[in-house]
Amino acid sequence: MAKKRILIVEDHPIFRLGLSELINQEADLEVCGFAQDVSEAWAEIKHNPPDLVIADITLRKSDGIDLVKLIGRQYRNLPVLMLSMHDEFLYAERALHAGARGYIMKEEAMEKVVTAARHVLGGKVYLNETVKEHILSGITERGHAKERAPIARLTDRELEVFRLIGRGLSTREIAGKLNLSIKTIGTYRERIKEKLHVKHANELVRCAVHWEKHGTLEPIDS
Repeated sequence: MAKKRILIVEDHPIFRLGLSELINQEADLEVCGFAQDVSEAWAEIKHNPPDLVIADITLRKSDGIDLVKLIGRQYRNLPVLMLSMHDEFLYAERALHAGARGYIMKEEAMEKVVTAARHVLGGKVYLNETVKEHILSGITERGHAKERAPIARLTDRELEVFRLIGRGLSTREIAGKLNLSIKTIGTYRERIKEKLHVKHANELVRCAVHWEKHGTLEPIDS
């Protein structure tokens, strides 16, 4: 039986190597390529088509959620399993809405990635029990989840801008990276401040840096 081919999209070499060695030990799975960002992943998919993409949400030059959406538009039958080190509830829902077929935290990836890959390749959705429970709870208590987590109010693009602020990029640099105008990024910054109840630019930067490092929002002094 032919092995299922897996493309790994991950910009941390050591973690990428660890995943590759783990997957290649399996009789029915093999890593067919690597990519560090969306553009490299897209080139690999077109020239060396995989059966599954395993992609980190946070990539050095781009956003894994954008890759999921791109794949969904042009390769609808290609499943994606997402990895993340951030808040699993927030990102799991966004990944699934974007079209991912599974979501796994990086801290549990070495233990569960093979199981998750087979699950997704079998046409099923992979989530751990904690995430499943949270998503089902969000469906039945739709209005309260956002009140508990202000960052959940951000759109995908606003969250991406927020993360780039946390990495130390200026408004001009973010505009160039996302191919948007400086004015548009300024508008996003104002929307983020409003949704997170942040008053000043320096508070926004501090909050974003804390989120990028720890995956949680730092309380803002009133």
